[in-house]
Amino acid sequence: MHFSVPETESRGGGGGAAYVAYNIHVNGVLHCQVRYSQLLGLHEQLRKEYGANVVPAFPPKKIFTLTPAEVEQRREQLEKYMQAVRQDPVLGGSETFNSFLRKAQQETQQIPTEEVPLEVLLSNGQKVTVTILTSDQTEDVLEAVASKLDLPEDLVGYFSLFLAREAKDGAFSFLRKLQEFELPYVSVTSLRSPEYKIILRKSYWDSSYDDDVMEQRVGLNLLYAQTVSDIERGWILVTKEQHRQLKSLQEKVSKKEFIRLAQTLKYYGYLKFEPCVTDFPEKGCQVIVSAGNSELNFQVRLPSEQIKEGSFKVTRMRCWRVTSSVPTSSGPPGSSPGKAEVKLELAFEYLMSKDRLQWVTITSPQAIMLSICLQSMVDELMVKKSGGSIRKMFRRRANGALRRSDSQQAVKSPPLLDSPDGSREPILKLSSKLTSVSLRGISHSGSASDLGANDFHGNYAFEGIGDEDL
Repeated sequence: MHFSVPETESRGGGGGAAYVAYNIHVNGVLHCQVRYSQLLGLHEQLRKEYGANVVPAFPPKKIFTLTPAEVEQRREQLEKYMQAVRQDPVLGGSETFNSFLRKAQQETQQIPTEEVPLEVLLSNGQKVTVTILTSDQTEDVLEAVASKLDLPEDLVGYFSLFLAREAKDGAFSFLRKLQEFELPYVSVTSLRSPEYKIILRKSYWDSSYDDDVMEQRVGLNLLYAQTVSDIERGWILVTKEQHRQLKSLQEKVSKKEFIRLAQTLKYYGYLKFEPCVTDFPEKGCQVIVSAGNSELNFQVRLPSEQIKEGSFKVTRMRCWRVTSSVPTSSGPPGSSPGKAEVKLELAFEYLMSKDRLQWVTITSPQAIMLSICLQSMVDELMVKKSGGSIRKMFRRRANGALRRSDSQQAVKSPPLLDSPDGSREPILKLSSKLTSVSLRGISHSGSASDLGANDFHGNYAFEGIGDEDL
């Protein structure tokens, strides 16, 4: 989860007293506006459910009207509080915390609870329309789509809903996986553009799990459609001879054999990202990044126009983070804060050799999606290492509460070490947990750099590296 608050706004009207509203952005888009009193209500509910010893301290109330300096101080305190809650494996995954964010999202976007049709796309472009409530959360919508497709309940956890942007040529740019703290209908409609779509796609990386999915007809059809689509869009590399073989299997409608052959091809199961910029091996290089097979694959165009390819293994990434830069608003007073152009970067610290760590940065509007891919690859590796199954990574809600699996709760971040890069140090010290929440206000400073809006991910799978892997 990637939170920031680029502005705090003074609100009031009708002769009432002015108050401060905090604009919470998720992935650069306005998610909700909350008041101090609402966050205090959340805090009291968490204390009631989990006890004062578990819940972090909350910024105290003030009797008198806050000065601008005190408003900024409170914002910083609330930022730390929200970070601490989100980082806690119990509090951050609680239905209380996530339902608070969902309700605030719906109230901010002023979308009433009602029954609506929602269009979800499959990988081959086929549209599936489900009837849902505007207040239905991500898991509700996923289950509705699975039910419409007759996908068996035990296979639902192998798939996820993704938010994507459709280009003029029909290609899709994946932005992020829809999370438990948001309402898919509200998330997509609040963007107010038909180019944003919700897509159903498999959510695992290890192709050995394909066997589970192919056991059942609907699972096989979904996987087949995704594989054909990935080949057609050039995400999977195919030689002329392989293309001939695939075409023959397609004509015979031999879907399992088609997938088996595709599994042997380069970049099978990878998610390909839009061209972006990296500082490796030198600053300003154009790069196409693909995520899959527990790695990030780089196809880098050097200043000499030479193309070089290489891969960064997830197990050799010590940690990574997402940073955002929010330009200082120059629009007219009262203009929407949700439309500010946000620059996103993903940076990871990589074990280049036995004793040498180096930071590698990717500047991309899809940085959030890259981070989500890394985290899900790590989660999958840790589940497999513990002898678990990804079937267990998806638990149905009991009494309305989403229950995380034991394997997920066991994935914790090791402490982050000090970075050898002095310029990074102030950022690294902001947080050292698996995920972070950051409320950022720039209304009282001229800085365009949103250093508070970072997700830090200490890689627990990093511990599994031995000398033989180097």
